[in-house]
Amino acid sequence: MDMPSKKRTIAAQAAERGPLPQLPPELIEHLPQRPMSAAEVQDLFLSFQKAVIERMMNAELSQHLGYKPGEDKPDGQTNERNGASGKTVLTDKGAVRIEVPRDRAGSFEPILIPKHERRFTGFDDKIIAMYARGMSVREIQGFIAESYGTQVSPDFISSVTDEVMAEALAWQSRPLEQMYPVVFFDALRVKIRTDGGVTNKAVYLALGVQADGQRDVLGLWIEQTEGAKFWLKVFNELKTRGCQDILIAVVDGLKGLAEAINTVFPRTTVQTCIVHLIRNSLDYASWKDRKLVAQALKPIYTAVSDEAAREELEAFARSPWGLKYPSIVRSWTLAWEHVTPFFVFPPDIRRVIYTTNAIESLNMQLRKIIKTRGHFPNDESAIKLLWLALRNVLNKSVRRAFDWKTAMNQFAILYGDRFTLAKG
Repeated sequence: MDMPSKKRTIAAQAAERGPLPQLPPELIEHLPQRPMSAAEVQDLFLSFQKAVIERMMNAELSQHLGYKPGEDKPDGQTNERNGASGKTVLTDKGAVRIEVPRDRAGSFEPILIPKHERRFTGFDDKIIAMYARGMSVREIQGFIAESYGTQVSPDFISSVTDEVMAEALAWQSRPLEQMYPVVFFDALRVKIRTDGGVTNKAVYLALGVQADGQRDVLGLWIEQTEGAKFWLKVFNELKTRGCQDILIAVVDGLKGLAEAINTVFPRTTVQTCIVHLIRNSLDYASWKDRKLVAQALKPIYTAVSDEAAREELEAFARSPWGLKYPSIVRSWTLAWEHVTPFFVFPPDIRRVIYTTNAIESLNMQLRKIIKTRGHFPNDESAIKLLWLALRNVLNKSVRRAFDWKTAMNQFAILYGDRFTLAKG
């Protein structure tokens, strides 16, 4: 997937946040007029944050009681201010000791920092961001101790990251577009502890291209073995969430997928990944022959039609390379049913469905994060980390990977009302 530059991402975040409030000039005038060390700046930020938190919580208490400090209580009201109690909270700048105002009746429930809560806005986000980048709970614990001088337990960090599971479940069940011109399917392997042992499980992802060219991850599913029964569950879930049609499904040898998708979406064209078919073919050739074999295969997948491609495959089978590597001919022949749809489409659509590289690039980013984990204690922990990693790229526009406008016009002509369904 195309990734925007870091500079552009930061600028976009600043634009979305909007302008910061202007600080009163008299406040600025009281700041030190001399160079300050990093530690002094940190202490200044903490002092300012402490003052803001305490002021906001006192404002909350005033609203709760119905009168401000120094004013008379409303008629008939017995509840009143009752001093303050100390509390240490964790902020994105470090630990800070604040004074929490109290009321005599004990009915005040702060909103800014609720009772029994010891984390201020921003601190959880830092923990989640570190976890999403592949840091273990112990590594995060060490980073917090080193950076903020604060000790937190592994259970505390786990509880913070566990809070995203509700968000992940909501994402996994969110409504989908009615139609997707192209959906790519692929899998990556993760190690998960199951029944006292560690097993390899597959995490399957579906990456959909919407009618306007935007890409969106439709979901992720963990399964130890793939097959028609598993894929039937996946496609029924997609349909239940609102997807009524998939024009083209691009896959790479996922067992049982074609059978299942044609049961739920009978008009969907299943297209095998041509690039993977070429790579798998070259596995049969010796290293010194691979470049020449690849050149010999090119006339097959660049043919203008199904008939011409069949003739080129037969010509390859009769050639010295086909005679030397009959397994290559056999692999193309076995996959031919899901190769032939490719030749029906014009070049603009062929460039879109030629390969599953779009979803593979996403999987590559996920592998970088999970490769240092060893194994996960359960499916939920794997889903949690993968979702946090996915969340960083889900809302990014990546339609510049190919000329989608031209492909979109071709889809509209070839599929008619089936394509326009998503644009209504």
